[in-house]
Amino acid sequence: MLIIDSKDCENIDKALKKYKKKFEKAKILLQLRERQSYTKPSVKRRGEVLKAVYKQKLASGKIED
Repeated sequence: MLIIDSKDCENIDKALKKYKKKFEKAKILLQLRERQSYTKPSVKRRGEVLKAVYKQKLASGKIED
């Protein structure tokens, strides 16, 4: 649960902006989307390996973005 400390005289828009930033930093939405469906550990690992290979090729200059 996110808690925002706001002063009595603080504008509601500022408090809402603080809440949105805190919500985004906590990555709650990403966690919820990740939990919607189960992915096998082998599939996760395969995705990580493919991402690492892509990044390595990009860094070496074999792939142009």
